[in-house]
Amino acid sequence: MNRKTALLVIDVQRDFCAGGALAVPDGDAVVPIINALARHYATVVITQDWHPANHTSFASQHVERSPFETIDLDYGPQKLWPDHCVMDSTGAALHPDLHIPHAALILRKGLNPAIDSYSAFLEADRATRTGLDGYFASRGITAIDLCGLATDYCVAWTALDARRFGVAARVIEPACRAIDRDASLAAAWRTMADAGVARVGSV
Repeated sequence: MNRKTALLVIDVQRDFCAGGALAVPDGDAVVPIINALARHYATVVITQDWHPANHTSFASQHVERSPFETIDLDYGPQKLWPDHCVMDSTGAALHPDLHIPHAALILRKGLNPAIDSYSAFLEADRATRTGLDGYFASRGITAIDLCGLATDYCVAWTALDARRFGVAARVIEPACRAIDRDASLAAAWRTMADAGVARVGSV
């Protein structure tokens, strides 16, 4: 067991799985894979999307706008989403079958109503840190393996920001699923490859 590599489990929540408000196709399939993977890591961090009900990324907060449209906000382009992962709601809860009792940290992101937060390291303004970089540094973590939902958004943004902070990153493809609208998955893999993020089938 390499104690300098952590497993980062991204947003395996009810709203991103079957029947959820923003269900990722086949999202539930990652749960048993991640449960098995986690046993191989001394350090596991789980993230949760955790939005206030009036979050700016929700299409419902913008007059005559629909989910999956893109608008310009102060920090740049923002894709609008169905209301999802509203804090303390059933949809925001972790998948009931996710079982990682030794997880060291649950990091909640997206709490600021004015800024979206795909990445576990930086919010969408690309300036506000979550503190995860410092947490990993304090524990001597120099590499992360990523899994969860969704490959083309929160997994990819987190992997890219890991590289920004000098942390090696691998995405475990079988343990992820994507939204993949408008060729977003292929674009995410290209961007990650360009940044030095490894794409692997197993650990």
